[in-house]
This record gives sequence, C-alpha cells and structure tokens, in this order.
Amino acid sequence: MKLIKLIANLGYGSRKQVTAWFRQGLVTDAEGEVLYADDQLGVHAEHADIRFDGEPLDPPAGMVIMLHKPLGVTCSRKDPGRVIYDLMPPRFSLRNPALSTVGRLDRDTSGLLLLTDDGALLHRIISPKAEIAKVYEAELANDLRGDEAAIFAAGTLLLESETTPLAPAELQVLGPRKARLVLTEGRYHQVRRMFAAVGNHVERLQRIAVGGMDMGGLEPGQWRLLGEDEVRRLFKPAGTED
Repeated sequence: MKLIKLIANLGYGSRKQVTAWFRQGLVTDAEGEVLYADDQLGVHAEHADIRFDGEPLDPPAGMVIMLHKPLGVTCSRKDPGRVIYDLMPPRFSLRNPALSTVGRLDRDTSGLLLLTDDGALLHRIISPKAEIAKVYEAELANDLRGDEAAIFAAGTLLLESETTPLAPAELQVLGPRKARLVLTEGRYHQVRRMFAAVGNHVERLQRIAVGGMDMGGLEPGQWRLLGEDEVRRLFKPAGTED
C-alpha cells in the first residue's frame, strides 16, 4: 500500500490533504528522514516507524479501543447531542475501514464500551455462539423481592413482545436496591426489560466488564487502545485473571 493511501485511510485527511503534507515534509521515518507520497509501505519504514508531524501513526486496521462511556452520550455518529466519537480524536471517525461500536450502550447507560475497525473480530465478539459475558451493575427503584435470581437463571423468562425466552442469567444481590447481572446475550435494553418483567425499574445502569476485561480504572470519557493479549482476554470468563 502506498503511504498516501495508508495515512488517508487512518483518517488524517483526504488524499489531497495528505499529498500536500508530504510535500511539506511532515511525513518522516523515526530518524526524521522525509518520506515520499509514492513510497510503498515498508520500503523506507515499517508502520510503527512512520511519523506524522513528529508523532507516531495511529495503529493500522485491527485497532481495538476500550472506552468508559459516560451517561448522556450516544453510541452514534450523528445525534443532536454528544456522541462517543466526540470523546476521541476526530480522525478516528474517518478511518477506513470504519471504527464501529461492538454492541451498544444506550444514552442512559454508562460503562465499558468496545470499538474496533476489525469486522471479523466485531462479529466474533457479538455472536451468540461466543457466549461472552457482559456484566452490569444496576440501581433499582424498588427493593428486590428475593425471587429474581431464580427467575433470571431459569432460562424461561420471556420479555414483552418477544417469542424466544432469554438465556439463563446470573443475578448477584449487592444491596436491597442494587444488583449485579451477568448476561451472555445482548438484546435491546435487555437489563432494563428484565427488571421491568419482575416489577422493578432500573434507575442507574453501568456495564463494568466484558468477558475477562474490566475498565481497569478508566474514568468516564477516557479511552485506551487494547493490546493483543487484552483482546484475547475478552474471550475468557468474567473475572478471569492472567
């Protein structure tokens, strides 16, 4: 791949803009040697050694990001309010292939959200066959009755307007009105609808883990890249330690 196409695909600018930056000498190798627009990647520098305006390039296709999504932010590219892409460098939303969310969290749910431009990995994570656990903590409007854990674990709960029962889910009571719920599905507003089905209402909801990965201290609005070992941990049971 030519360097101009590589850098444009990473979202830094259009090919015309990137061509102009090459002419200005803004694209160099790690030693500061100017690279040229018609160079093939690898002729003068590997991806990790290329610099744009003195800074290393973003990772190539296959990037995986963990974001602590705050309340009030939408998992969308276009919305009247704040969207998740506002929390990251603008070029991230211009990458080709596109950077997409792995599942979604609604505007009123906070917590761990994954994004990737690796379509095969995205589908592998969200596939029902993978049975990757998603862990949520919910604060409720009413006290727990005491039978919710058995109902959720039975694998027979049917949500309103659906014809297929939910897969068994694990409920851990954290307090009279607080619970942790472990799911292996990702149906629309599933946690909220599950508690509604047992006569309760979710007032606050946060996803705290996916597979073997938690947020690791990320504050709301913060994000970081995941390494290959961390991506593999997504496919381990929740709470698994390396």
